[in-house]
Amino acid sequence: MSDRARAFDVEAREVGERVDKCAATRLAGEGVTRGDVGRSADASALLVNGKTVKASYRVRAGDKVSLTLPEPPASDAIPEDIPLDVVFEDESVLVVNKPAGLVVHPARGHASGTLVNAVLFHHAVDDDEAPDRPGIVHRLDRDTSGVMVVAKTPVARERLKVQFQAHTIERVYEAVALGSVVAPLDIDTLYNRHPTDRMRFSSRVREGKRACTHVAPIEAFGALATRVECRLETGRTHQIRVHLSDNGHALIGDPMYSKPPKQPELRAIADALGRQALHARVLGFVHPMTGAVVRFEREPPADFACAVEALRALATRR
Repeated sequence: MSDRARAFDVEAREVGERVDKCAATRLAGEGVTRGDVGRSADASALLVNGKTVKASYRVRAGDKVSLTLPEPPASDAIPEDIPLDVVFEDESVLVVNKPAGLVVHPARGHASGTLVNAVLFHHAVDDDEAPDRPGIVHRLDRDTSGVMVVAKTPVARERLKVQFQAHTIERVYEAVALGSVVAPLDIDTLYNRHPTDRMRFSSRVREGKRACTHVAPIEAFGALATRVECRLETGRTHQIRVHLSDNGHALIGDPMYSKPPKQPELRAIADALGRQALHARVLGFVHPMTGAVVRFEREPPADFACAVEALRALATRR
């Protein structure tokens, strides 16, 4: 048997499962992921009882499953010496405090200078499922700062992805919203692309995925703005920015979902910040290898803190 060949017999408890899920579960300890099994099926290298099958095949008692893993594709991302603020690291995960302005992974218009390029320089990441974004299981917007986790192994990636998909990850953000938020808001909506602007998202849609954000006021700056805490139940692209904007409390400095404030002093604070006032303060999850619950927290960076101080001073003068 080659070093990329795997085989096992289906057990009674697995009967009826899809073969890709069954194989990924049985072979997880060997670093095999569901994506690996799917690519084997695509290459006609996934067999049951000696015959090729699709990844969707439902296994039966006594089936003999064998597969040959495809060669991992080479990563498209190039390691770059970009400083990282490492919060925690072990052999399977890397937790970083991402600065505002840093794109998470290479994409059109950002072929280099991303968090992925920095991570690859810091440590090799074993990820043959997403060569253009190795180890990435979630994202923060370019101009959102805060805590992120990167998977260093395929097993860690798959187990973290399950937690994100099940919405069991603890994610707490701090933001500064325009206007007065006087009571907690539980915002639970459908969520999809904006009907006329495909670069934006909207919660005012008739079809889409569920999005839920729990908002609580922390500090009021008169009627001008409110520092709020946002707990994500789901994690859609731009979710906090859209939910607050669609509820009349767009984030200060958000170039996409808010307009420049009419008050000159407030507009000056937004301009000085130069980005949306949003920081991922807390990230908690079940460690993919040890099973321990881990929780990481970082306070907002200096630019965010300066904006808060300026708002306090402005509210005091009014």
